[in-house]
Amino acid sequence: MVTLAVAQSGSLIQSIDWQAVAPPLITAAVALGVLVADLFMPARRKPLLGWISVAGLAAALLSLVPLRDGTHATFCLRSLTTVAGATDNVPCSYVADHFALVFQLLVLGGALLVALLSLHSVEESRLPVGEFWFLLLSSAAGAALLPAARDLATLVVALEVVSLPAFALVGLRRDGRGGEAALKFFLSSVTATAVMLLGVSFAYAATGSLYLSQIAAALPRVPAQLSTLAMVGAVLTLVGFAFKTAVVPFHFWVPDTYTGAPVAVAAYLSVVSKAAGLSGLALVAVVGFHSYGRTWGLALAVLAALTMTIGNTGALRQRPAAPDSAVRLLAWSSIAQAGYLLVPIAAAGYETAATVRDPLGATVAYGLIYGLVNIGAFAVVALVARRIDAYRGLFATRPAAALAMAFFLLCLAGLPPGVIGLFGKIVVFRAAVDAGLGWLAVLMAVNVVVALYYYLSWTATLFQSATEPDAVPTAGGGGTARPRRIPLPLALCLGLAAVIGVVLSVAPQLVLQVASGSLFG
Repeated sequence: MVTLAVAQSGSLIQSIDWQAVAPPLITAAVALGVLVADLFMPARRKPLLGWISVAGLAAALLSLVPLRDGTHATFCLRSLTTVAGATDNVPCSYVADHFALVFQLLVLGGALLVALLSLHSVEESRLPVGEFWFLLLSSAAGAALLPAARDLATLVVALEVVSLPAFALVGLRRDGRGGEAALKFFLSSVTATAVMLLGVSFAYAATGSLYLSQIAAALPRVPAQLSTLAMVGAVLTLVGFAFKTAVVPFHFWVPDTYTGAPVAVAAYLSVVSKAAGLSGLALVAVVGFHSYGRTWGLALAVLAALTMTIGNTGALRQRPAAPDSAVRLLAWSSIAQAGYLLVPIAAAGYETAATVRDPLGATVAYGLIYGLVNIGAFAVVALVARRIDAYRGLFATRPAAALAMAFFLLCLAGLPPGVIGLFGKIVVFRAAVDAGLGWLAVLMAVNVVVALYYYLSWTATLFQSATEPDAVPTAGGGGTARPRRIPLPLALCLGLAAVIGVVLSVAPQLVLQVASGSLFG
């Protein structure tokens, strides 16, 4: 727990709870260590940097265990007359509550799976080793910091720490498209950040604070002449987080960025970066601007409907023979999934402070499920090909990869044996119904049915007759080659995602047990 004291001279002394900040701190420290080691390590030894990064992410995950009680906080605001050990409600900049811990589990666990996937792709694509691992870990550190942030300044800084290394990661691909994708991603993100900073300034001018809890307390008492300023500030602040979550109309960068980036980076953006943005969106909306819940709740419900509909429409338009059709379809699918993830947050706008925990738990549960199976699907794409029609007959040559891909796609579709995907959609559907958003629940059900077409079409391709039964497509999607042994890191990534998915499909209540601890205290 955080401790605060006042020195006799009257200056404020704060002791930092290092245990609370361990997850992002360990990740950042390993990132710096990898960057320095890259300067002195000979080229033949540089692949070890990848395993060091994997070990660092595993250590960051383990550091969550001592925090499981969800009672840690640090960097708190106290007046100079506050005595040490006081138990009054004090706003803090970093709070390791259950909400933060479960999202840190999601982003660090997702980053670990992406790191395993990257061990293979970095070597195969000849990406700069030291730079890649430094950028990946730096972005993951920001993603781990963001769900624990409880003031707008820390939230903005954490969001930029997630984004800036991600721009460079996208541009590491050296075929010409990486630079174009990174530039589009960068310009779109900078615009969203500028709008968000304007909103933060408006919120501060209206309420006099950057702490989310103090903003929530001040909004009901905002003078009439400042009410419009506060409302506009709330809207503009949410824009930046909506961009990171790929919510319509801030989704246009996603397809081109995913296809231009290395597959592992696309997987990172679709899960870790999206989860970080989602946690920030939930915090700002539900904690800071809950007084405007009915307003932003309806707005987010409309955006959720548009996002899932446009995402599924874009996925339906993909052609199997296109060079990057697999990655582009998963990109549009991730946009549609963002719409489902947004539904419980929209429902939270219609709840009171005492009952807001249930829809937020649904968001966390669906986020955990989506993150797991989506990284698994990208791992198969990294192994097989970026073109959908290259998967024809995959079961005859790579039965394990074909079965894993079929399982991941059925989870995304919400069909057995991917029970965990169906379970997640039911949880989100129930959150919408309980909040009185019946029209949104119906539209979500229609979109789930529409999405079955492209998920099942891809799944059926895996088991169709292959033109050359003894050949498999190469990862580049251009031609065929004899099946090669799956690299160990990629096999670990696929195996972990598949095994955890199967376990959760057998016992889906485990997800809710984890998510139930993600509620605001």
